[in-house]
Amino acid sequence: MRGLGPFLRDAWRLALPYFKSEERWSARILLAAIVTMSLALVGMSVVLSYWNRAFYDALQQKDWHSFIDLLLFYKRTESGIMPGFCGIAAVYILVAVYRTYLNQWLRIRWRRWLTERLMHEWLSDRAYWRMSLAADAGNGYGTDNPDQRIADDLRNFTTDTLSLSLGLLSSIVTLCSFVTILWTLSGPIELLGLTIPGYMVWVALLYAALGSALTHLVGRPLAALNFRQQRVEADFRFGLARMRENLEGIALYAGEAEERHTASQRFRAVIANFHQIMDRTKLVNGLVAGFDQVAVIFPIVVAAPRYFAGEIALGGLMQTTGSFRSVEGALAWFVHAYTSLADWRATVERLSAFSAAIAAARAASPGVQVVESAGPGYELRDVALHLPDGRPLLQGQDLAFAAGQSVAIGGRSGLGKSTLFRALAGIWPFGTGQVRRPAATSLFLPQRPYIPLGTLRRAVTYPGPIDAHPDEVVREALHAAGLGHLEARLDQEEPWAQRLSGGEQQRLAVARALLAAPDWLFLDEATASLDPDSEAEIYTLLRDRLPHTTIVSIAHRPTVAAFHARRIVLGA
Repeated sequence: MRGLGPFLRDAWRLALPYFKSEERWSARILLAAIVTMSLALVGMSVVLSYWNRAFYDALQQKDWHSFIDLLLFYKRTESGIMPGFCGIAAVYILVAVYRTYLNQWLRIRWRRWLTERLMHEWLSDRAYWRMSLAADAGNGYGTDNPDQRIADDLRNFTTDTLSLSLGLLSSIVTLCSFVTILWTLSGPIELLGLTIPGYMVWVALLYAALGSALTHLVGRPLAALNFRQQRVEADFRFGLARMRENLEGIALYAGEAEERHTASQRFRAVIANFHQIMDRTKLVNGLVAGFDQVAVIFPIVVAAPRYFAGEIALGGLMQTTGSFRSVEGALAWFVHAYTSLADWRATVERLSAFSAAIAAARAASPGVQVVESAGPGYELRDVALHLPDGRPLLQGQDLAFAAGQSVAIGGRSGLGKSTLFRALAGIWPFGTGQVRRPAATSLFLPQRPYIPLGTLRRAVTYPGPIDAHPDEVVREALHAAGLGHLEARLDQEEPWAQRLSGGEQQRLAVARALLAAPDWLFLDEATASLDPDSEAEIYTLLRDRLPHTTIVSIAHRPTVAAFHARRIVLGA
């Protein structure tokens, strides 16, 4: 964990943009209303302090009429008109309810804005892809569990930032409001021949300082432990999600024992770190609980000599005690908020690291330069590709793909054929050279198609809008691709990535190509899960239905090469 200065600067950088955004006026108005209500609650606490004094004085004097007036109506006192408890309580409840309501409103609006902003930055310039590659390589600007940082950390950040900042503000205002009251009420005290004015203020200050120092000393490791807890929890959840996505493969390999062992290892990390948090929290809570319990009786004990000496009445004693607790509570805000501060610091550290990783990914060298050319085809000029860890793949490639001439690319496994496709698509950041691409539409089909969440219609029209094609056109594309049996389920929302077999998923990708009708279609073993006859049917379909589309395929089967006018064998 870094020093306090850099941490606070990062927290400020995360919080400030929303209040300077296009929603700044609504955000500022909401925040101002919440702050005003928080200050109003502090003001009513001051009023209640004087009400307590008048009420207990009435009890001591056995003044029935004053007792009733202070409960239900109002009473004139030396300091002015004192409203009854019912009126004060009604206003207090109304303000407290709407302060919470507006706080929640601001929190959800702030979270929505931050989520949309961070999602935009993460998905722009393919930063998510670069970060994934860097994370797989174990270096660079990789980061773990981006889903958790967007979903959980942003929620915790907005909640904790508002809660802690408003709590600190209320404590400061409470301190300023009650310290004068306590100074006046406590009077001077003689100690070792010295007269100390407002002695209870100094006692409260020393009491809170001692509690804060001890709490920080005991609870300091909590921030790092909470940071690690968020990471191991996310790792455990991600492992379970991966298991759910690959149920068939686990079942076919009979890998239940290994999956159970892996999940148990991840969960043991969760438990082990949580036990450390429990032990440390136990010490902090014990210290805070003891601190609070002593604070109940401590001010009475300190103020009792003046009460028994007849210098103050019962109401004065109770107001002095209440003011002491308010001052001590404000000064001890750090003690009571320590665990929340530790959680908040861990959240800020994770979000700051995530934002920095996004910025580094977007600013990183593009690797192979992709430029748009006036020519009709694709050209590779002195392209060299390597893996994220630096291992070389293809070196010094000069290739040209002419429009209208279908090409089949072959070569031994592991040579870099799929990486070459990624370079053609402009998404491979590890390499040098130049790819010149035409001003035409291109569609890349990987071996394992991506199936988004939602309906089958959304899956087949992806990445275009779900309503981009008429219903009959979508159904006809499914039927042509050999998925006619799914036409009736077009608008059903199911986990299609698990429902469809590998071959059906590849047929779905072909249906997408039929709907998109691109100028260039790149297939990276996109029919490898089909039998040779079905593969031949698909290529015949593509050739017949997309006569103006140039097809470039990576394939190992000789039968696929027969559907292309040209064949390139890499590494030959």
